[in-house]
Amino acid sequence: QIDKYLYHMRLSEETLQEVCERFGKEMEKGLGADTNPTASVKMLPTFVSPVGTALEDGDFLALDLGGTNFRVLRVKVSDNGLQKVEMENQIYAIPEELMRGSGVQLFDHIAECLANFMDKLNIKDKKLPLGFTFSFPCHQTKLDESILVTWTKGFKCSSVEGKDVVSLLRKSIKKRGDFDIDIVAVVNDTVGTMMTCGYDDHNCEVGLIVGTGTNACYMEEMRHIDLVEGDEGRMCINMEWGAFGDDGVLNDIRTEFDREIDMGSLNPGKQLFEKMISGMYMGELVRLILVKMAKEGLLFGGRLTPDLLTTGHFETRFVSAIEKEKEGLQKAHEILSKLGLEPSHEDCVATHRICQIVSTRSANLCGATLAAVLRRIKDNKGVERLRSTVGVDGSVYKKHPQWSEGDTSHTARLRSPSEAQRVTPPIVPCSGAAMVTAVAYRLAAQHKARQKILEPLKLSHEQLLEVKGRMRMEIEKGLGKETHEEATVKMLPTYVCSTPDGTEKGDFLALDLGGTNFRVLLVRVRNGMRRGVEMHNKIYSIPVEIMQGTGEELFDHIVHCISDFLEYMGMKGVSLPLGFTFSFPCQQTNLDEGILLKWTKGFKATGCEGEDVVNLLKEAIHRREEFDLDVVAVVNDTVGTMMTCGYEDPLCEVGLIVGTGSNACYMEEMRNVELVEGDEGRMCVNMEWGAFGDSGCLDDIRTEFDLAVDELSLNPGKQRYEKMISGMYLGEIVRNILMDFTKRGLLFRGRISERLKTRGIFETKFLSQIERGGWSGLLVLSGLGGAREGAGFGPQCRDSRNRAALCPGGALLPEVLFPKALCSPRCLQAFSLPSLLAPRSFSTVMQETVKQLSPKCEVTFLQSEDGSGKGAALITA
Repeated sequence: QIDKYLYHMRLSEETLQEVCERFGKEMEKGLGADTNPTASVKMLPTFVSPVGTALEDGDFLALDLGGTNFRVLRVKVSDNGLQKVEMENQIYAIPEELMRGSGVQLFDHIAECLANFMDKLNIKDKKLPLGFTFSFPCHQTKLDESILVTWTKGFKCSSVEGKDVVSLLRKSIKKRGDFDIDIVAVVNDTVGTMMTCGYDDHNCEVGLIVGTGTNACYMEEMRHIDLVEGDEGRMCINMEWGAFGDDGVLNDIRTEFDREIDMGSLNPGKQLFEKMISGMYMGELVRLILVKMAKEGLLFGGRLTPDLLTTGHFETRFVSAIEKEKEGLQKAHEILSKLGLEPSHEDCVATHRICQIVSTRSANLCGATLAAVLRRIKDNKGVERLRSTVGVDGSVYKKHPQWSEGDTSHTARLRSPSEAQRVTPPIVPCSGAAMVTAVAYRLAAQHKARQKILEPLKLSHEQLLEVKGRMRMEIEKGLGKETHEEATVKMLPTYVCSTPDGTEKGDFLALDLGGTNFRVLLVRVRNGMRRGVEMHNKIYSIPVEIMQGTGEELFDHIVHCISDFLEYMGMKGVSLPLGFTFSFPCQQTNLDEGILLKWTKGFKATGCEGEDVVNLLKEAIHRREEFDLDVVAVVNDTVGTMMTCGYEDPLCEVGLIVGTGSNACYMEEMRNVELVEGDEGRMCVNMEWGAFGDSGCLDDIRTEFDLAVDELSLNPGKQRYEKMISGMYLGEIVRNILMDFTKRGLLFRGRISERLKTRGIFETKFLSQIERGGWSGLLVLSGLGGAREGAGFGPQCRDSRNRAALCPGGALLPEVLFPKALCSPRCLQAFSLPSLLAPRSFSTVMQETVKQLSPKCEVTFLQSEDGSGKGAALITA
């Protein structure tokens, strides 16, 4: 009869599956920026990342406010090889008049309790960090700021909603003046529960509370959290799932008893899910059922008593006592008798069954929503089978056999075969707040230490002006006939005396050699009405063994590639003029002659330095005896870049390369170029500025990381400036910094993977991936450490977000070093900037620095889209 009467409270497997699906959709709504305002499940970011590393150490206070009792704790965390947590705590009551009084009164009471607790422990003179567990719906903007959205659980204090609860607590403490504390973190009780369990079990990624109220939290991928910037790593989400159903999605399973409870509550229409499953309402739900059945003559011979008719007189603890299988009937008789009833055996059996049905429905509904959370975690991880731990706390979970004795039975039906979970009761959720506080303190100390190490990489305005002055002096040295030999910035004449004027025309070959890849191009230049440039090209690689073999092998390889290209274009028998972009330091005496001064960028081919590279190319062409070419011009890649952009913009008079290496060129007045006779007109000068600093003039700004990279390079002591700013070395600078941080325990939990120890493993392209943020940046770090389990290290969200720590070379150093060089003695009107190395903020910061250091120069930057090969063809034309 009871089962039939309460048919609507006994939910079928299909109904529970439907609830699970609906809750999954509500989670999606809460996470979306556009849908969050109308979502009932708010999915609030907590700014807590997965940080239970067992590295925490220290003495902390914790407060726990979330129900009619209030707890204060002192938590001592130690990590001396053994994880150890010691706690002392005291519970204080919150009188009902304070729960519904003013916010000032409530927080003054909390401050008084805190003072009392510290007095007893004789620690009032210490300024301890404090974690605040505040178990109400809040909007967090950072770890120590939490705006109360709405009161729940019977609280109605005025002037608190819409306010930062941390600020309110600080005001009450300051007003007392007899102690001081540092409130580091405010967390929800579910987060505290998860953190407490996570200290012992690193698989714990869900927190669940079922007590006076109910709520859950879990670790969500940042890329799915629209309300917070950044998409790498994970963040804990406070779901506030008590409001599930406030939009009507649970109306079909809510019973008349649920509606009656809601109508008589302090917040009608709100927290509907919480009212169906939590401890604050479970006893009242049973009382309403008993009253109705008695009125219909189905219980107690139709007799009612004043106690049974009084709201709140049938407590939730009565439900847990009665629903037990062994002593439940006896407890039912005792409790019903105390309510003034004279229950028969049948009445006790019926009440026992009612309590079981109400408690089971509560457990099943909670299991349905928890299953949706676990499914989401499983999908996020992309695994077939999920192994996860759920940290649980709350009086309902602990005391009701339908919950704790069968903690997986009520979700087993809902789990897919690939899901599994383990439920772990914590010590107290408040210690989780202390753990969050401990972690926040550790991270703040680590951040401060990292910043101190990185300080030498952050150049001041005065330092930049000084470097600008030094570059100017080196430029003057390089241009002077008497000082050229001792100059590190060689300022080499290129014999290119003008930029394109639009009259160029014809078909030309171009060869672009300057790094580990090189290009062969066919360039068709048209003038007049059809003015434009048409290009066909093919990219070839240069194996390391050829880069560091003999010169003959290198140029034979180049000619082999030219032959392949001519065959590819169907032009094997055609003789065309060729422009040769050769991006290494050369002494030129003519446009078609370039004496290689020294190899850079990892090249070491023998028999080339001191030789004319045009002759070496011609000799290799003759050795092949397949075709002939007229090498008209040999140019540097910076010159080629300037010419390419000059074809589009006649004002372009500077070329800049920041790729595998770095260099610049510009149009200089002939009267200043003392190495070439004549002083009429202008000539492009190849600065070869990569060697700036080889004289020691930059030693005061070179860091220990620059020294380490230089020492292990192919050419120690040479190209020092290039090693500080170019793509070939930036990744290695960052790897050295990561190694240093990790050795000091400031990153990756102090564990260095074998891959991170490998020179060259941190590629320069990683800098821009990490700078851009996102999942790709996290994958870069994961790749260096291997898989998350059992590898060298598992990078954390906070590490990849720390741009100053990860990319000091790419995001700061080059951008402040070479712009002041560009703006040395002369006003520059236009630049060409190739896209060989392009961290997102690189060009922006560089341009801003140029503007700051050369305020009288109006400069436009034009990015070269076609590379320097096109420029070589235009020079040839």
